[in-house]
This record gives sequence, C-alpha cells and structure tokens, in this order.
Amino acid sequence: MQLTLGFSPCPNDTFIFDALVNQQIDSGDLRFDTQLEDVETLNQWAMQGKLAVTKLSFAAGLKVADKYTLLNSGSALGRGCGPLLIARKDIPLSDIKNLAVAIPGENTTANLLFSIAFPGAVNKKIMVFSGIEQAVLSGEVDAGVIIHENRFTYQQKGLVKLMDLGEFWETKTGQPIPLGGIFIRKDIPENIRRQVDQLIHRSLQQAFAQYPVLSPYVKAHAQEMDEDVMRQHIDLYVNAFSLDLGEDGRTAIEKLKEMSSGAVAAGSGA
Repeated sequence: MQLTLGFSPCPNDTFIFDALVNQQIDSGDLRFDTQLEDVETLNQWAMQGKLAVTKLSFAAGLKVADKYTLLNSGSALGRGCGPLLIARKDIPLSDIKNLAVAIPGENTTANLLFSIAFPGAVNKKIMVFSGIEQAVLSGEVDAGVIIHENRFTYQQKGLVKLMDLGEFWETKTGQPIPLGGIFIRKDIPENIRRQVDQLIHRSLQQAFAQYPVLSPYVKAHAQEMDEDVMRQHIDLYVNAFSLDLGEDGRTAIEKLKEMSSGAVAAGSGA
C-alpha cells in the first residue's frame, strides 16, 4: 500500500523519519511517497485532506479533527522549547496589541500561543518562518514570533527577546508545550494507522541509537545550518514525548484545545 507522507525539512522531522523513508527499517507492504514542506503548507493541505500522513501544528490539528487523528509517535512537545516573541529593541508588552507582528502561519501553534498571550493583538503579518528575523530587522514589522532554528540565531543578529511564549504557556498551565504532531487521515483503516504509528516509533528508535551522529539525510535537508545548531534543534524538539505521547502529552494537547476556544488565532487584520 502506498501512502503520501508529509513533514518539514527541519532536523527534528528528518531525524525522526530518516530510517523509515530511506528504508532502513522493514515497512512491510507499506511504501511512502514523501513530501517535505514548511509546516504551514502542510497545515493548509490538511484542510483539504491532501496527504494520508502528515506533520501538523497542533493548532491546525484541532481544525481538522473531522479528517485526521493524532498518532502516538513523532510529536514535538516539551519544556523550554516554545516560540519566542522578538524585536529590534525592548518594547513594553502592553504595547504589543498596537503593533505589527509577524507570525509563522495562521494555523501554527506559534500563532495560537501568541493569541493566548496577546488576545488583543490583531495586526498580524503572515510569513514563512525563515523570513521573520529579516522582516523584524528591516522594520517591515515591529516584532515577530520565531520558531525552529531561529531560536538559536536571533541574538547573533542583534535582536532581543520580548517574551518566551512557551514559558508563558508553562507558567499559565503547568503543562509541557504541545507544538506539533503526526496525524493520519481517518479514512485509512485502523490496522494501517497502527502499523504507521509503530513504524514511526521504530524509525525514531533507530535515529536515537545512532545519535549524536547526524545522517546525510538530516544534513542534506538542513541546508547551510551548522551541525551544532542541527543538534540543538533535535535536542530541543525530539524527546520521550516523540516516542510516546503518554498521558502527560495528551493532557497538554487537551489543555491547548480548551484554551484555543478563547483565543483569536487569525491572520492579518482579523
């Protein structure tokens, strides 16, 4: 059986899926047609039910619960790993609601966490995550919400942190930060869903067994990222929750669902 599979080219995702997509583990009669895209592209595709198996922001997963169900393996949850709100200089947090803020996609968990922290902020500029630092530096926007490897690079560019949105979430809820997970379409038979879940688990186990060695697959998709930054990225986003969500992980996701109902997770001008 052939299944479409989408995830991002970021080191945490390529690390998890390397052994599976490069046939280093036995996938039985399952084959995967892999598409690597920015997570917001994957979020948008999920609204159409485009891919059979896909990485999604948990905020997007809430919106497509009629089409997709969450797998137990492959998620990004944790502590100290949330998005950051950054700017060129210190800005009073009370002013944020009046400023233009870049967000890495309307359907991202980063946008949802920002909306929970700043429900009055509506002047959002939707951008690809990799362009947000430059947009802040150039003055195109007053502030920006950064994710992924930009957590490790913003200070080198002279930018300052206004708020750690993950820390805000942890303080407010006591829960780990639920960022993204692997979802599978509900029209796929349950036995296949279980098989895919087990394969992702085994793929990650193999990656952990070889770590801190980085495979050519991970390095090829990380482009010009320094290997130390790749490892920082993996260390931050891949952990025990990635192998098994467990009760704590699912509780955190339910808390996000509960709090999302009161947040305005909309795009520019909404």
